[in-house]
Amino acid sequence: MSRKLFVAGNWKMNTDKSGAVGLAGDMKEKIGQVTNVDLAVAPPFVYLPAVIEVLEGSNIQVAAQNMYCQSNGAYTGETSGEMLNDLGCRYVILGHSERRHVLGETDELVNQKVVKALSDGLNVILCVGELLEQRKGGLTNEVVARQVKIALEGVGKDLDEGRLSDRLTVAYEPVWAIGTGETATPDQAQQVHAMARGLLADMYDSSVADDIRIQYGGSVKPSNAADLLNQSDIDGALVGGASLDAGDFAAIVEAGVN
Repeated sequence: MSRKLFVAGNWKMNTDKSGAVGLAGDMKEKIGQVTNVDLAVAPPFVYLPAVIEVLEGSNIQVAAQNMYCQSNGAYTGETSGEMLNDLGCRYVILGHSERRHVLGETDELVNQKVVKALSDGLNVILCVGELLEQRKGGLTNEVVARQVKIALEGVGKDLDEGRLSDRLTVAYEPVWAIGTGETATPDQAQQVHAMARGLLADMYDSSVADDIRIQYGGSVKPSNAADLLNQSDIDGALVGGASLDAGDFAAIVEAGVN
């Protein structure tokens, strides 16, 4: 597999400022000079500047957990791509299951955000995944395909700044496995990743699909990381709870290195 693994940690609404700075510092010490796996962490918005400062000089990039689809205006509580660029963020997570299922974001809103983020020069981690009842109903492929198609509507393979395959990561997150301790088996995850890659080939072409990285997210931890990352179409991990421990996150990265 020629695609470089990409492991990102989503801290969600956890840590305080001192905890975020300390966690970032520990990660910088443990894995800050890793070069054969791309790395990023997504702290809460209010701690982005502090974490960016700590990680300066390391190979760990910083991602935002969300952004809005407008540049400015009367959107109280929202954050624009221009603001993220101003801080020095390179990545933004869009369409996370908690944004969709807790906060009510639609596929169409996710699409607007993806288009705006790419136009702003940000690299996008696009999250897709099915609910437990959808998996039990045999709808996994249908749900994931719909989310991918709508999210990328109007997005071409060649962007104003670079190629889509260099700027987009898809993260498959079975919603039933996020924060539950449950994890899709490596075979289950691989099947969905392969389907998504085939879909991307249909939407664009095989070259684009081969180059786009597809992460797995859903209770990734040191004990299962190697089995997941060893699958041919799993190109990294979007890590939740385990990214709040620098040792655990480093162990997941190490599993990718090996």
